[in-house]
Amino acid sequence: MVTRTNPMNTAKPSARERLLDATELFYREGVQSVGIDRIIDQAGVAKASLYNTFGNKEGLVRAYLEARHVIVRERITRTLTRFRTPRERLLGVFDAAGETVTAPGFNGCAFVAATAEAPRGSAIELAADEHRRWMRGLLVELAAEAGVADPETLARQLHLLYDGAVLCGRMDRDPSAATTARAAAAVLLDAAEQAATARETEKSV
Repeated sequence: MVTRTNPMNTAKPSARERLLDATELFYREGVQSVGIDRIIDQAGVAKASLYNTFGNKEGLVRAYLEARHVIVRERITRTLTRFRTPRERLLGVFDAAGETVTAPGFNGCAFVAATAEAPRGSAIELAADEHRRWMRGLLVELAAEAGVADPETLARQLHLLYDGAVLCGRMDRDPSAATTARAAAAVLLDAAEQAATARETEKSV
């Protein structure tokens, strides 16, 4: 499910919550394959509720991706709490990727799938862009904490590896893809750390 309800709360979920729960169909079967009528039937709400809440299907898909972003962010944040050093935290992003690709029902990257047929500049593309900016920003922050000389470049390299791990996890049905990507990330991080050390040595000479 995209949304999470409080088990202590006995109130009936709102129309918005039910519609967002129903967008799990988008993840399982594809945004283009699942029509509004199926979402409405799954949610058990009136069609007017969807349009009053989200405006149209594009607005619903954007809300679905925003909810997916929260899930990814919380998974990564939770995983990183297990690590102490900057290096461990940076590589821990790939442990979070491993949890993603081995999770029951994993069906690839929701953002890639949703934007594959979305028009340029659509609300769908904007939601995906926001997610990717967050991911890149996190990697830059972690790389800076690790003390590398060029956090932006390393973050770009690691982002490519992260994307590849998720893609291979789906396309190749390879649950070890994130582990392979993590090993490659460690090599890149080693090189970046060595470059930073060499630069500091040169300054002190």
